Amino acid sequence: MFTLPLDQILWLAGALVIAGAITGVLAGLFGVGGGAIIVPVLYQVFTILEVPESVRMPLSVGTSLAIIIPTSIAAYRAHRAKDAVDQPILRLWAIPCFMGVAAGSLIAAFAPSWLFKIVFIVIAGLNAILLLVGRKDWRIVKDEPGTWPMRSLGFLIGIISSLMGISGGMLSNILLLMLGRTIQQAVATSSGLGVFISIPGAIGYIFAGWTKMALLPPFSIGYISLIGLLLFAPLSMLLAPFGARLAHGISKRSLELAYGFYLLIVAARFVINLI
Repeated sequence: MFTLPLDQILWLAGALVIAGAITGVLAGLFGVGGGAIIVPVLYQVFTILEVPESVRMPLSVGTSLAIIIPTSIAAYRAHRAKDAVDQPILRLWAIPCFMGVAAGSLIAAFAPSWLFKIVFIVIAGLNAILLLVGRKDWRIVKDEPGTWPMRSLGFLIGIISSLMGISGGMLSNILLLMLGRTIQQAVATSSGLGVFISIPGAIGYIFAGWTKMALLPPFSIGYISLIGLLLFAPLSMLLAPFGARLAHGISKRSLELAYGFYLLIVAARFVINLI
């Protein structure tokens, strides 16, 4: 049983509530479920609680996936109301993403903690560089890949997202930009993809952590902390539509720069944690 003094519990609760509010705005603004914010914050919380290192990172990732379920739904509904979602691509990626998430959840049951951090650093850092460099035309192919190459991309998004505890926006945003979509279209479509990633991902992490219950803090179901879920989810879901409205009122380049700097900070944070 993990215990903390009352003043530390209140401080941590306040920090989690604030992070939940920030997560909601980012979900709507960048088309991400907020996992890149949630995972580092939860990791620090579980470090303070002295959760064993072997389960600390997967517990953070699994809890993140559970938290971003309502956030992704709220962001997707807000973007769909503006008719900005690319529904054909969303339908094409849905099943492959689901399969990728299932594979990632299986890996999570056996993967060492450092693997999750490395994936975070590489993907977030690469996305940041591509966005900050910028170019007038992101499209790298004249015609979109065929059905099976596109489905393969969907599977890749699913497996990496499940290891990072994100809704897929980091990956799908860049891929959609390279397929010729605007940043607003990419953000909107990514928010929908998050629904297909977060729900099966959370379920997968419950099963992945089922045999580790003796190492997990109280009120955990597999690799999902119910306390973290209850503190984060309400505000993040409430503020996601506000972030979506901001996204449609900002210029394409400004949105790219903001998202790039945001990802760079995330990558730097995990480099420090890894060291």
